[in-house]
Amino acid sequence: MKKIAMLLLVAACVATAPAANTSAPPVTFAKDVAPIMNHRCVECHRAGEAAPMAFTSYKEVRPWAKAIREKVIERAMPPWLADSAYGHFSNDRRLPQKEIDTIVAWVDAGAPLGDEHDVPSPPHFNEGWIIGEPDVVISLPDPVAVPATGVIPYRYITVPTNFGEDKWIQAAEIRPGNRAVVHHVIVFAGNVMGGGATGEHHDEGGRDWAGAKLAGFAPGEQPKVYPPGTAKLLKAGTKLIFQLHYTPNGKAATDRTSVGLIFARGPVEHPALSATATNFWFKIPPGDANYEVRSSWTAPADVRIVDMMPHMHLRGKDFTYTAVYPDGRREVVLRVPKYDFNWQLIYRLEEPLSLPKGARLECVAHFDNSVNNPANPDPLKEVRWGPQTWEEMMIGWFDYTVDRAVAGD
Repeated sequence: MKKIAMLLLVAACVATAPAANTSAPPVTFAKDVAPIMNHRCVECHRAGEAAPMAFTSYKEVRPWAKAIREKVIERAMPPWLADSAYGHFSNDRRLPQKEIDTIVAWVDAGAPLGDEHDVPSPPHFNEGWIIGEPDVVISLPDPVAVPATGVIPYRYITVPTNFGEDKWIQAAEIRPGNRAVVHHVIVFAGNVMGGGATGEHHDEGGRDWAGAKLAGFAPGEQPKVYPPGTAKLLKAGTKLIFQLHYTPNGKAATDRTSVGLIFARGPVEHPALSATATNFWFKIPPGDANYEVRSSWTAPADVRIVDMMPHMHLRGKDFTYTAVYPDGRREVVLRVPKYDFNWQLIYRLEEPLSLPKGARLECVAHFDNSVNNPANPDPLKEVRWGPQTWEEMMIGWFDYTVDRAVAGD
């Protein structure tokens, strides 16, 4: 009987004991969401950068909570357009599902702050520069006047570097002086054909240039950064050519764009070169919803592809890079199934792609010139190559490296 009484007493104690708290701790901005913002968002979402709002504090993030939830569920933010079935990229911006779930749970719980003392400080950025403090900043010699209205041809302005010795460039970043009127900028190292003594050249067709691309600025485009041991050579006395595309916004303005350069600190084993697979000669018929354009580039030596960047305008639909090896084997290395002109992204390979001499990099793009394309400026028009956004381009940009011995350095 004593044994039975003891068992009943234990059972009663278990029944009346408070239940253990097995629920997960509440998701808060301080402990859970702020670290995601710092790691994934504030590179662009901070004062002075391309994003239209800053996400560096709870006060800044809270009004946008529901919109952030929607965009991360759609995987529209952070922007990343590459098909995950092809290639692995070191700058992949996609959020892991765990981080998406954290943001969703936070918003669904009312977007609480939590303990403000737990909020981590945002990462430090050198003011105005994503790449860090440049070793040298080279700016346009004078402000460029941008009229309030009209169509402005591309402008090419040559600026001396005044380098007295060769320089290896590890990173390069373009900073527009006035983002409101700067559509894009490309800085080349080389000579512009047709440039005069003033150092300025106007080009209507977008093809009248020669030189190596050093860096670019466009919506969504990240700075040019090479991995350790890889860099781009600028010879002593090199001049830089700024290709400038301005879009008037109804107010007269000025711009003085700059490029910041960081020099390689260690030995450079792999000189970086830029090239394109480009087609200038297409004619997209009016109303065509899936017009195909092809281009290719043949490796002049054994090379390693470092990064790729497809470029089209408002009718661009999709873009694919395929490596074709001398034995006939084909390998898709980048596929962008839903190209977006508003996000000019660079795709940096996690491991360089080795192509033997004679291999080809083939590019295939499709354009939607139909009424079903809401961004189409004019579906009734035949469209050809041209620099303005209502015209089109088909460029498969990429960087590659060769061994120093092959490069002749």
